[in-house]
Amino acid sequence: MGAQLHPRIPSPIPQQLLRNRTPGKPQWAITDLTVHTPSTASPASNTQQGPQSRWRTKEFYAYYLVFALVVPQMWRIGCKATRATSEGYWKYAGRLRNGWLFGWKVDVTDAQYFLFRSKLPLLVALMLFHLSLSHAFRFLARRLSPSNNPSSPHFDAKRARDARAAFSAFFSVALLAVLHGSSLPKLLIILGINYRIAMLGGSLSSLSKRRRWTREWTPYATWAFNVAILFANEICSGYKWGSLNFALSWLDDYGGLLPRWHISYNISMLRLISFNMEYYWAWSAKIAENEGEAGEGLPEPPTSPRVKAAQQFQSPPKTSSSTVAPDPTPSASSYSFIHFIAYVLYPPLYLAGPIMTYPSFLAQLAPSAQPASSGNGGASTPVMELATDPLLLSASSTSLNRLSTRPAPSETSPRALLSYTTRFLSCLLTMELLLHSMYVVALKDSGKGWWNGMTPAEVSMVGFWNLIVVWLKLLLPWRLFRLWALLDGIVPPENMIRCMANNYSTLGFWRSWHRSYNMWVVRYLYIPLGGSARPLLATLGVFTFVALWHDLRLRLLIWGWGVTLFVVPEMIARKAVPYSKYGTKPWYRHLAAIGGVANVLLMMTANLVGFVVGVDGARELWKVMLGGWEGRLFLLFASACLFVAVQVMFEYREEERRRGISRKC
Repeated sequence: MGAQLHPRIPSPIPQQLLRNRTPGKPQWAITDLTVHTPSTASPASNTQQGPQSRWRTKEFYAYYLVFALVVPQMWRIGCKATRATSEGYWKYAGRLRNGWLFGWKVDVTDAQYFLFRSKLPLLVALMLFHLSLSHAFRFLARRLSPSNNPSSPHFDAKRARDARAAFSAFFSVALLAVLHGSSLPKLLIILGINYRIAMLGGSLSSLSKRRRWTREWTPYATWAFNVAILFANEICSGYKWGSLNFALSWLDDYGGLLPRWHISYNISMLRLISFNMEYYWAWSAKIAENEGEAGEGLPEPPTSPRVKAAQQFQSPPKTSSSTVAPDPTPSASSYSFIHFIAYVLYPPLYLAGPIMTYPSFLAQLAPSAQPASSGNGGASTPVMELATDPLLLSASSTSLNRLSTRPAPSETSPRALLSYTTRFLSCLLTMELLLHSMYVVALKDSGKGWWNGMTPAEVSMVGFWNLIVVWLKLLLPWRLFRLWALLDGIVPPENMIRCMANNYSTLGFWRSWHRSYNMWVVRYLYIPLGGSARPLLATLGVFTFVALWHDLRLRLLIWGWGVTLFVVPEMIARKAVPYSKYGTKPWYRHLAAIGGVANVLLMMTANLVGFVVGVDGARELWKVMLGGWEGRLFLLFASACLFVAVQVMFEYREEERRRGISRKC
């Protein structure tokens, strides 16, 4: 129900004008706390205005007082529950390490963050090395060949793109030889088979070829092959050479810096499917255009070539205040093996993403295809990334035809890069301060019953701060790798838009958490499974895949199914109390906030199950909360605090809309 405030459309005042009312002096706004992402709105929205600001009302002054009193207590309770004088400190004290802040110990028991933290200097060195070679290559290519120089009249965007793709492919293979050692051939064999499956779906014009392979089989073969490899990698632990032939066992001693190559395959798999599906759609559109063949296959995203042609998709004309995004799906002739390798193994995004679709990556390889600044500092964004609405958001062809790209600051400008670097360093320092001041990860990993002797407030704060750690440990590598790509001139999607504590809608939460993966799932899985026509079935299929893709464990499967069930109350609330009918009522905002509180409690439970304490641990935590009067009283107090927090979240989004920002989460 809390999500009902979301559908309001942005005001017609462009974000850039609001930020730059005084020329040369950009005005900071509270909405700048959230990382910039492309914003979209339909022309029809220009007639709608949001409510007046509530920031300076008596109601919100009361909310500020609650924040000032409660938030410091949340930090204090988390520290108190894990300090050296706490009852269970001895159980995990041996797992703490000497820190670098104020002589405190540091909790680096989380394996993922420990790996990232320990390898951070090496990652930064690798990033600088790659960027130096990449920029040097492009500089020399522009100097030595006019066809690679955007300022030359002989500039050829295709040749410049192909040259950069060749460099990226060569560097990627060399890098993977260092990272994975003797396992590199295994990965290349998988890539080769996937590429061959894609090629089987192209150029099937003769009857003899059709008898051997039907083009419509390609999507199913792609999915079956990649899911089978996903399971086989887990079962066979990356296929030891010695298990294939004893004479080859010596190769297992040369595993490289990251011997577990199959862990990174989960991310690579998404790119493999993207390449094959886009190639399939591109060829389907080409054959339909040349031969008038309709073809039968999986449902396609509204931005695919064939659907656009059928709906007579028209891009908005380019003006001084707006830019036109490139065609999101290139022609079938743009799918070469070199482009394929460059895309799948692109160094900045190889290990953890963010995930780009093949068309978006290819469009940015050539200088002319990169986001081009307009007179107002605007930058274009691939239509696919703007038009692909996240989970359970209906992407009707009518609304997609009205989409326009709003002006936005260039994300590769020096100022934007400096700002993004500052964001990353601030988040890194926040994570370090958190792990130095409270040891919630070590506590929850100390064994069953760690909550014994703790108050309900302490138990809840241990769970809350564990979720914050999960958020930050994922945010940091994604931000670093995206920064690496931005410095290389490639603009991937932002993976984490909101802070974990700034979400009141189950649907909105999944749009902002691992956003690039969410967009990928919508384009290649949710829409083909039926999308908004069959939302429950499509959502169940999506979260089952998401859970298995993350890890082949039962608790994550339960997490995926639980999330599907937790989405249902909000869907029912949207239908029962629609914003379009009741949004202007004075009671609606408060009723929506109550729904938001319920959503927050459900989301915290789901993520505690999936990523923190598992099913049994979550059950015990709720027993502590509901087992006695003290727990029930605290739950009531916590719900009241969440009500205040949700009201502030509502107003924050209203402020975004007043500034022409629509993040859809």
